[in-house]
Amino acid sequence: MSTVQITFLTNAGKQVQAPENSNLLRVSLREKGGIPFKCGGGLCGTCKCRIEEGLANTDDVKAKERKHLSEADLAAGYRMACQTFVKGDIAVSW
Repeated sequence: MSTVQITFLTNAGKQVQAPENSNLLRVSLREKGGIPFKCGGGLCGTCKCRIEEGLANTDDVKAKERKHLSEADLAAGYRMACQTFVKGDIAVSW
């Protein structure tokens, strides 16, 4: 299985490796990436983050994300970490 590199910019640029198609919030929790969260299920919007590099390396936006993020947010690279799966290298801030 191939791996991807995730850079947590807000956490001093911490870089971690994760299996391709990993959930961004789960990787953050496992690797102490630091993305804030409360529910982990797309209900609260706390894990809103911005994909600064590699937005094309994330999966499609989910309906739960559209409840918390405007079209302008999505166009600017914002996603909800609990709903985002990573298919290639990314850099994320929050």
